[in-house]
Amino acid sequence: MIGRMTWTVPATARPGGSLTAPEAELLPDYLAWHRATFLHKCAGLTGEQLALRPLPVSSLSLLGLMRHLAKVERTWFRIRFAGQDVPPLHAVEGHKDADFDLLEPERAEQEYLALLEEQRLADLAVVGAGLDENLAAYGEEQSLRMTYLHVITEYARHNGHADLLREHTDGVTGG
Repeated sequence: MIGRMTWTVPATARPGGSLTAPEAELLPDYLAWHRATFLHKCAGLTGEQLALRPLPVSSLSLLGLMRHLAKVERTWFRIRFAGQDVPPLHAVEGHKDADFDLLEPERAEQEYLALLEEQRLADLAVVGAGLDENLAAYGEEQSLRMTYLHVITEYARHNGHADLLREHTDGVTGG
């Protein structure tokens, strides 16, 4: 009998980048590195492992972070900066942390693919925009520069969480 293969997050190569390029190149490259670093932290894990909450006082899990980062990509690049008329991700009436709390481990592959798609669409949403370009979203102006800085900060903070979660899940550290 041929058994069904268990899906695991694929390995991800992290891009290099210049340390001296102009800001318009550095910010997207730094974001790309942080995106790949998060996926690197998840590589090789199953949906069940991604959904583990190894810290008893926290609802954080790698799967929850994956869902949250997809929401961040959509919200900050597509909705807030580009003004696209798309619904927010993981919005559940009366549940502000649905991205972290309402997990379905069997949907891990779809959540992974959704994150990749939101990253792709976020990159498309800013094609041709300069860092100083401002768009009004939610009644306030926001520059592309600020958008990049905010999303890089989100990834940096959550990559630290991912380090801790991964170590508690299976002992893997570093990278």
